[in-house]
Amino acid sequence: MTLALARRCAAECIGTAILLAAVVGSGIMAERLAQGNVAIALLANSIATSGVLLCLILALGPLSGAHFNPAVSLADAMRRGLTAIECTWYIVAQIAGGVAGVVAAHAMFGLPPVFFSQHARTGPSQWFAEFVATFGLLLVIWGCVRFKSAFTAFAVSGYIVGAYWFTASTSFANPAVTIARSLSDTFAGIRPIDVPGFVLAQLLGAVAATLLFNWLAPIDAQQAHDTLVPHDGETHVA
Repeated sequence: MTLALARRCAAECIGTAILLAAVVGSGIMAERLAQGNVAIALLANSIATSGVLLCLILALGPLSGAHFNPAVSLADAMRRGLTAIECTWYIVAQIAGGVAGVVAAHAMFGLPPVFFSQHARTGPSQWFAEFVATFGLLLVIWGCVRFKSAFTAFAVSGYIVGAYWFTASTSFANPAVTIARSLSDTFAGIRPIDVPGFVLAQLLGAVAATLLFNWLAPIDAQQAHDTLVPHDGETHVA
């Protein structure tokens, strides 16, 4: 691994860790303060998550592209924005960061570092919701990269807060987030047994959106490399 790639992977790891700390930590706080009102808890969780995500994209995007999501990295690799090796390291960094973020959230609230979730999230409607959530996320990303890249961070965070509410699954839309949330038996958790169905649906959604947008508005390798936002890095083949 080159020094440049190591720095980019570190940014992906740190960003994903803070994102998961926000997702799980705000879920814990919201559940404790909402006094059983699930709608209020979900509202607080969605606002906190999208707000932190916006800040992370703006802060770390220039370093790594601010993917924080294996589905985004795989889609980027499909369009030659990342090489296979870069994509693999990105995904490793994202998953490791996600786990670290959950452990950090638990530590802040005095909970065990890891305790597997018992929150059932499964079935065709949930899987389809994850397909739709990830399909929409990648459509937003590719559209912004192609036409309005300066607003990508705002569009992605806005989409996420909305998707929390219009999808039956509350829009995980991220394999690293899904895996990490299985380690937390809190408001944001998902049973480990339900993870494969979510991840498969997310990957299918990402692939479908990428193939569709490749037909709607083709982009070159440099534009794909700038997913989510333009960033410094190693030279890519055009």
